[in-house]
Amino acid sequence: MPDDERSAPPGGRHVEPSRYELTLLRALAREFPNIDSALAEIARLSAVLTLPKGTVHVISDIHGEDKKLRHVINNASGTLRPLVEHLFQRRMEPKQFQEFLTLIFYPAEVTQRLEQTLTDREELRAFARRTLRHQFELVRVLASRYSLKRAMQVFPREYADLFSEMLHEPTNARGREFVEAIVDELLLRGRALHLVHITGRLIRNLAIYELIIGGDCWDRGPRGDRVVDYLRDQPNVSFIWGNHDMAWLGAGLGHDALICHVLRVSLRYRCLGQLDEGYSIPLTPLEHLVRTVYADDPAAHFQPKHGGMREDLIVARMQKAAAIMQFKLEGQMLARHPEWEQDHRRLLHRIDHARGTIEVDGVAYSLRDTLLPTIDPADPYTLSPEERECMGRLRYSFTHSQKLGEHLQYIVGNGSMYLRRDDHLIFHGCVPSDE
Repeated sequence: MPDDERSAPPGGRHVEPSRYELTLLRALAREFPNIDSALAEIARLSAVLTLPKGTVHVISDIHGEDKKLRHVINNASGTLRPLVEHLFQRRMEPKQFQEFLTLIFYPAEVTQRLEQTLTDREELRAFARRTLRHQFELVRVLASRYSLKRAMQVFPREYADLFSEMLHEPTNARGREFVEAIVDELLLRGRALHLVHITGRLIRNLAIYELIIGGDCWDRGPRGDRVVDYLRDQPNVSFIWGNHDMAWLGAGLGHDALICHVLRVSLRYRCLGQLDEGYSIPLTPLEHLVRTVYADDPAAHFQPKHGGMREDLIVARMQKAAAIMQFKLEGQMLARHPEWEQDHRRLLHRIDHARGTIEVDGVAYSLRDTLLPTIDPADPYTLSPEERECMGRLRYSFTHSQKLGEHLQYIVGNGSMYLRRDDHLIFHGCVPSDE
């Protein structure tokens, strides 16, 4: 009997897998080396489908507001409070319940305060025992919504075995002594409040199945770098890229026009801490440019929106310098790509410097700012020597910022243009449609 007939499944002939299928099957074979391991995983996944759908929390347009983001995530999209009220409100005094609720929402802040105020050893011991019993109860309720494998993925690595023991405590009839022994040992080592902290964080992470960021981590708000830092500490995060994210991605890759765009917006909203402190990108080249070329420019129409340490006039001149370079570089790019049909956005060659006007769609408009020392009327889109030197230094800083590179790799690796969850299509911005 031919080999293909001997290996054929009942009712049909054997079908050879394609090269693509073989590549996938070989990769799966490393994780599931035999039929029993594969069937066990199929059975587990089939059982997971019977569990209730986890909470998917979608947040969009963060725009550098790291403190507001922390508050929103700490509240777990409003899902935690009703559960905590149901479990504990009638079992606790109002003050104790409110303190416990605050601890659940802000475990880091509360435990830091308690480290300073709860200095009596016996009081600390009693607090840790009582709080951890309540926290473990909440963990068990939240973890019951997931498979054990999924729950354990969220457990802090160093304490994974301990939390696994906690999940099974009620069925093992160990009594309160088991938890108290854990607390006493950690208290002896000075880590009891640390366990309270990470258990609070675990509760919040279990309350949200997936966190979807719907675009725009940077700009307008003060610290886009801290936004991404915070998101990197969260489990199961997915990104949908927004226009501001794409601008920062291009700047990190060394796209001159997008570097100027990022600088202009950061200067307009005075989000300079994310550049120099967050990403170690100095603004010295731009400051040098404005001190040598724009030294007498009032830059009245480029005043920053917020106050800060740098002199307002210097920041305004830097924003203007970044804007002029952006317009030049965008004009060059559009000229290289006529197929984009965006020539109407190239405007510098339409300026009448003698009259102080610009022609748009056949209509002449007066310019609000006519001090344009770096624009050559005969060659308006070419950077001046001072601008070229400035751009070279800025490009080097953006492309060699290690932290910016790590942040962009994280967002690219966990992101896409859109996501589909059940019957919902999630994307950033608006899409024209006929219906």
